[in-house]
Amino acid sequence: MTIRDQAEAAREASLVLARATRAAKDAGLEAMADAVAKAEVEVLEANERDLANGAAAHMSSALLDRLRLTPHRVASLVDGLRSLAGLPDPVGDVVRGWTTPEGVQIRQVRVPFGVVGIIYEARPNVTADAAGICLKSGNAALLRGSSSAAESNAAIVVALRRGLDQADLPADAVQLIEGPRELTAELMAARGLVDVLIPRGGAGLIEAVVRDSQVPVIETGVGNCHLFVDASADVALAIDILLNAKVQRPSVCNSVETLLVHSDIADAFLPQALRALAEAGVTVHGSEAVSAYGRVVGVPVVDATDDDFAAEYLSLDIAAATVDSLGDALAHIRRFSTGHSETIVTGSQASAVSFSNEVDAAAVLVNASSRFVDGGEFGFGAEIGISTQKLHARGPMGLPEMTSTKYVLTGAGQTRR
Repeated sequence: MTIRDQAEAAREASLVLARATRAAKDAGLEAMADAVAKAEVEVLEANERDLANGAAAHMSSALLDRLRLTPHRVASLVDGLRSLAGLPDPVGDVVRGWTTPEGVQIRQVRVPFGVVGIIYEARPNVTADAAGICLKSGNAALLRGSSSAAESNAAIVVALRRGLDQADLPADAVQLIEGPRELTAELMAARGLVDVLIPRGGAGLIEAVVRDSQVPVIETGVGNCHLFVDASADVALAIDILLNAKVQRPSVCNSVETLLVHSDIADAFLPQALRALAEAGVTVHGSEAVSAYGRVVGVPVVDATDDDFAAEYLSLDIAAATVDSLGDALAHIRRFSTGHSETIVTGSQASAVSFSNEVDAAAVLVNASSRFVDGGEFGFGAEIGISTQKLHARGPMGLPEMTSTKYVLTGAGQTRR
């Protein structure tokens, strides 16, 4: 099938979904979850083939981790689909309403986009998450995954479509675009057939889609996330948050990539933090001041450049520097941030308020790990991505963000004078 064929089939499916009741869509999600659970062996075998191909192509450990599926991760895909079934349906929600002086009732109502194209890299869990969120919000999904996850994505989509069939919903509501790179360009040119595109992946992919797409784009972003340890921070608390944010899963966009430490707490914090990071296998790329602390405690520190402070490592690496004030921390973040998630650890309510008000990011955390910036952790069931733009969707994108609105005006014969 051509992109046009797939998009037209998706358009027909989207018309069915737009009329579907919540009960029908939830039954579809449960059937999709059952089908993926039953296909676990086939999905894991397909994933092993992708991993073998990735290793042969010298794929980085971070990308291999994003690509890897395990029984636990497959179970998480299934749980994500089931949790979506338990969430309220956004379609039909009245965002606001009022009555004009002439008695005309005006309501702004949530409606599906229609056909959503999603272009993403490596992570096959996105296949199930995106399909589920699109179904629940009444949208058909055209999924364009990367070649590195081709086998995994195909196995998951076969199961998802089987579930839709079993639920008497159109299987073409979920389609995988398979084939050469030229198809991605065709998808980006399918204006009028595809209503919105969402890129999810590295900076190169996102920039290419934003630059070249003729279809409207909801821009997700990379995560150069900062953690600022304020002068009043509890040292033990700050170290716990730092290690969780950096080490728990370094290959994802909500892991912390830069540590900023107020100089007034550096003597108490940095020696302990550097030892803890070293024990966890983290390489520190530090400023001159941080390197000096490293020499004192016997922890090697790589001299940091501006490129290090601009990096989204997605690995067991972190950039680190000291700053003399909250204002200096905010200035550093303004220079290097990608607008994803920014964290302050502080014992000062004034500092917490100032940081929250002044930092420019989709998510701000006070005394909590940036790993919480995730659709599942937010209670969204899953997420389509984390938007760093400033349009209707910002931060983790759940069901409401996958809808548009229309105005419905109801009168009793009124005419405008």
